Amino acid sequence: MSEVRNDVQAYTLRLELVDEPGELLRSLQPIAEHGGNLLSIFHERGNVTPRGYIPVEVDIEATPDRFDNIVEGLSEAGINVIQAGTERYSERLTIILSGHLIETDLSDTLTQIEATRNATVTDISLSAPAGSIDVSSARLQLAAESGSTEDVLSAMRDIADEKDLQLVEPLTVGGRA
Repeated sequence: MSEVRNDVQAYTLRLELVDEPGELLRSLQPIAEHGGNLLSIFHERGNVTPRGYIPVEVDIEATPDRFDNIVEGLSEAGINVIQAGTERYSERLTIILSGHLIETDLSDTLTQIEATRNATVTDISLSAPAGSIDVSSARLQLAAESGSTEDVLSAMRDIADEKDLQLVEPLTVGGRA
């Protein structure tokens, strides 16, 4: 008998991890063990929290009961859970960026997208046929909070302008992407 998935919600977990090999994997085990579906991970090793840990943001899908079990499992595993709650990433967008993506620091571009706080990158596909020194393109799939599509696209326009990249936006109909 298959489980009904209509009560599955998107959640964001903000964790603090010790900067040691295997810690990220260790933090993902309770999510897998309790039936969470991983949407994205934002792990920035260069940043350190005031308490000396590495901040990690994990977006998952789970039923409310499973989510409670995941949070409990993380705590039992000794993982510092800074914030756990729902983030309504109910809108999906696909955009294309083209230009000197690698030369203008693709990692920084992704960091800027995540910093908007109303969207997360769920998938990226990069094409750089001439290597890192020439024009490349990336297809990015974004999950955005309900009602924030225009804000996300505005932020993407600003990032593209700043880095002299071309942005191909999704077609929107009736305010939805």
